[in-house]
Amino acid sequence: MAYIVRGLDPKQFSNLFAFDNAQLEARYATRVVAGPAGRYPCRVSLLNADPGDELLLMNHNSHDVRTPYRNNYAIYVRKDAKETASYVDELPPVLRSCQIALRGYNADGNLIDGVLALDDNVDEIVRTLFADDSISYIHAHNAAYGCFAALVERYGDEA
Repeated sequence: MAYIVRGLDPKQFSNLFAFDNAQLEARYATRVVAGPAGRYPCRVSLLNADPGDELLLMNHNSHDVRTPYRNNYAIYVRKDAKETASYVDELPPVLRSCQIALRGYNADGNLIDGVLALDDNVDEIVRTLFADDSISYIHAHNAAYGCFAALVERYGDEA
């Protein structure tokens, strides 16, 4: 069973980088300059920002459904992230070597199963979750901070 991991569409964020601090604050966002490597995961490129990169830290509705599982939380987006990342049957850097919560949802947006990947075993857990035909898609979240990390969907003939 193949899967695809997708980042967010950069078009929904690109105009925000021209906003001043007050305009950003009104949208629950703030401008950030990346510090130490590995601590600023971009949700468009699915790469960690390099020290000195400009990002926005903002509230984002990652699960816009009409169920109790609707979800908003903070995410980072790099200014230079111009294309949506896409990884077919492989994991992006932001889902490797860290603890990830994986939440499997049905087509109606209701939670079916949730599993913690604590030992760099995201791939194994994604495949196990998708073995359940009632799971339509998976949201990956940073296990410690709760931030939305990426959308995982079925890919290819199985979709």
